[in-house]
Amino acid sequence: MSITHANFLTQVRDYTEVDSNVLTDSIIQDFIRSVELDVAGKVDYDDLRKYATSNFTAGNRAVSLPSDILIIRSVEHIDSSGNRIFLEKRDISFISEFNGTGRQGTPQYYANYDDFNILVAPIPPSADTIQVNYIKDPPNFTSTNNTFLSTYQESMLLHGVLAEAFRFLKGPDNLYNLYNSKYNEEIQNFALQQMGRRRRAEYDDGVPRIKIPSPSPNTTY
Repeated sequence: MSITHANFLTQVRDYTEVDSNVLTDSIIQDFIRSVELDVAGKVDYDDLRKYATSNFTAGNRAVSLPSDILIIRSVEHIDSSGNRIFLEKRDISFISEFNGTGRQGTPQYYANYDDFNILVAPIPPSADTIQVNYIKDPPNFTSTNNTFLSTYQESMLLHGVLAEAFRFLKGPDNLYNLYNSKYNEEIQNFALQQMGRRRRAEYDDGVPRIKIPSPSPNTTY
C-alpha cells in the first residue's frame, strides 16, 4: 500500500525537524514536483512512455505535439503502405535551409520549434500518418492522486524531497549530502531496474539476440 500524501508531508517535517510554519504544504509540494521532473528527465521509465499518432497537413511543415509531452523520444513517418521511417533530429536552421522556398517530399528530419510544435523537412505533400513517441509529463503526487513514484519508489521520492528541503533550509551540509547521495544512488538503481525489465520483455517476446562467441574453457592446468 502506498503512503498517503499527508503522511509523506509529515515524514518530511519529521526528518527536517521543521514544522508547517516554515515547510508549508505548498513548499513541500514544489519539492515533490521538482523531484518528479528530475526523475523523468533522468530515467526513461515505462509508466511515462507514450505515443500519439496524427496526420501531416499537406503543404505544412508544422506538426502539433501532444499536450502532455515532456521529452520527445522519436518521430516516425508512416506511409500509406504502413512503412515506418524514423525522422532524424536536427535544429531549426537546418530545417529552414532544407525546405528553402517550399521544398516538398517525404519528411526525413524534424526539429523542436516550441513546446507545442515540431517542424519537419521536406514539407509533406500528403496527409500521411506521423507517430510521436515520447515521455509524458509525470503525474503529480497530491492529496488526491497517488503516482507510480509514490507507490513504488517512495524512498527515492522522499530522499529527493529531503535533499531539496535541506538545500532550501540551508541546513547542515552533511545532511544535504547524505540525502542527495541516497537519492542519486536510488535513481541509478531505478534506471538499471527499468533496463532489466525491458531486456526480460524482449526475451519473452522472442527478440533475437546476437550470439557472442567465447573461447572454450581451458581445462589444461
